[in-house]
Amino acid sequence: MQAEIITIGDEILIGQIVDTNSAFLAKEFNKIGVSVYQITSVQDDKIHILKALKEAEENADIVIITGGLGPTKDDITKLTICEYFNDSLIENKEVLANVEALFSKYISTPISDLNRQQALVPSKARVLMNRLGTAPGMWLEKNGKLFVSLPGVPYEMKALIKNEVIPALRSQFNFPYIKHKTLLTYGLGESAIANRIEGWEDALPDFIKLAYLPNLGKVRLRLSGKTLDKSLLETELEKQIGLLLPQIEDIFVGFEEETSLEAIIGKQLTALGKTVSVAESCTGGQIAKAITTNAGASKYFKGGMVSYATESKVNILDVSAKTIDVYSVVSKQVAEAMAMNVRKLFNSDFGVSTTGNAGPSKGDSDAEVGTVCIAIATESQVYSEVFNFGNHRDKVIIRATNKVFEMLQKEISKKS
Repeated sequence: MQAEIITIGDEILIGQIVDTNSAFLAKEFNKIGVSVYQITSVQDDKIHILKALKEAEENADIVIITGGLGPTKDDITKLTICEYFNDSLIENKEVLANVEALFSKYISTPISDLNRQQALVPSKARVLMNRLGTAPGMWLEKNGKLFVSLPGVPYEMKALIKNEVIPALRSQFNFPYIKHKTLLTYGLGESAIANRIEGWEDALPDFIKLAYLPNLGKVRLRLSGKTLDKSLLETELEKQIGLLLPQIEDIFVGFEEETSLEAIIGKQLTALGKTVSVAESCTGGQIAKAITTNAGASKYFKGGMVSYATESKVNILDVSAKTIDVYSVVSKQVAEAMAMNVRKLFNSDFGVSTTGNAGPSKGDSDAEVGTVCIAIATESQVYSEVFNFGNHRDKVIIRATNKVFEMLQKEISKKS
């Protein structure tokens, strides 16, 4: 069974917003065995929308539309859907009551006639009640094809998909069983991993596929299985993972579906009763941001500082000016001093630091652009490594951040 996603809105096509809705929808459909045939973005224009609906009907069994359901004149999706289905709008009393209740409870401005018009829906539509907003979802069928129109506001759309659309699809259709297991690896490139596991990959059964998903210092290995026999798929996936893990045990850090590497580190630190703090220069706070994305990080993350300028390393982090003069601000010696001093400053068990030239210019150091020094300090020792992550600023920062977590995880594992 195939689906097509149509997103409506000029703001997507001019780059004002990123279309995260399509990514979410594709992922949710994949979970239930529906393949997304195509994703289309169109303007708030009747002719374009009608053309997209016609083409989607020819391509797919399920058509999901997001956007264009607001109360203003530029939101024309409902009227265009009526034209496509040879239908007309009628007032839905339940939707009107929901709109009035939302205004009464959460919105200080008076409700207007435009807001009340949100309760107008195509007469042929099954209404999907949106408890988080004023625009309802709409479920229509034509020529054996299903059309579902949803609001473009991401949190409203997601709630409707999870609470209304997916359960209804499951009750109406018999889907194959799909399961993914994604293994996180750090420290080895895509081609090197492929060479290492080539024999195992060639022996995979036809209903299980492997995808390599590289991302600047880390590679995700995604095993995807699809079959009507749920028991067979689960058993075979576990068998194949059992055969794969011994071949990648030196670079394997966990399963993505369960957690991220930052979360794995958090769990390890929590189990050990240990803490970490960070001193960042070239990474500009990205390490701290990644750590604090995880709920409960306050248990193990003492804090951090972005000592970006050389004087902040000296005046706040207490790195010796002489050390900087002798070895340069981008050096193993400075990175080690930063890691040791931030550990003492925050009274943490581990101190992590980065100093480098992300580019495009060299800044306060003569080190080549892309050079990054990373250090990790514990109560008993400090060690550091020097890397060159290329000449693209964003790439350097991401690779440095990923390498920090790889190094920190290995160091924490020594204490386990």
